[in-house]
Amino acid sequence: MVGVDGTGTKSSFLKARNLDKIYYRGEEEIHCLSGLNLDVEKGEFIAFMGPSGSGKTTLLNLLGGLDKPTRGTIFANGIEITSLSENMLAKWRSSNVGFVFQMYNLLPVLTAYQNVEIPLLLTSLSKKEREEHVLLAMELAKIVDRRNHYPSQLSGGQQQRVSIARAIVSSPLFLFCDEPTGDLDRKSGDEIMDLLRSLSKQLDITVLMVTHDPHAAEKSDTVLHLEKGILIEGKPLR
Repeated sequence: MVGVDGTGTKSSFLKARNLDKIYYRGEEEIHCLSGLNLDVEKGEFIAFMGPSGSGKTTLLNLLGGLDKPTRGTIFANGIEITSLSENMLAKWRSSNVGFVFQMYNLLPVLTAYQNVEIPLLLTSLSKKEREEHVLLAMELAKIVDRRNHYPSQLSGGQQQRVSIARAIVSSPLFLFCDEPTGDLDRKSGDEIMDLLRSLSKQLDITVLMVTHDPHAAEKSDTVLHLEKGILIEGKPLR
């Protein structure tokens, strides 16, 4: 990683400059992020840590195009996503980003296969092409043998594998993970972290993860800490 101060000389794959995010409670300004700079290279696995309310999830939402900063710019693979319209930003997310959440967000009335297929239903892919993509993603997530099971028939770790398969089925450049092991026991959590790290290296996906768990953060390349909306550079772990 180039750094968090914006002084790197290389062209970063994901670059944030002078990010501010302000929320308003009546006339009160709540500064969630303040002047944040970040450079991430392609294929890196970054973990963000910090106390509750430090701005971790807000930062992840900004970098993933789910929200826009009050001030500042974000460039992803050369595209300034902060200047895109809402429609263009939605198209950018569908083509470039996969999301993994703590609570899986699977539809209970659909099988594992059908849940993974959801991002492809609005594409021009044929049914056969969709099937190829879905089965490949489920094989990579090591959950293809449960493709006909419903979420209620799966363990927490298995459900998270389905959500990871759904996140990678469109071959995204970025994977944004918000507490991906927060609802899992240690063994399942370790397996999910090993899977995320393997996918990062195998598919050259850039992974950015928010976690409270130092054990999970150790699986990343670098841990960065947020304190009251300010990013503090950590040390590379590998």
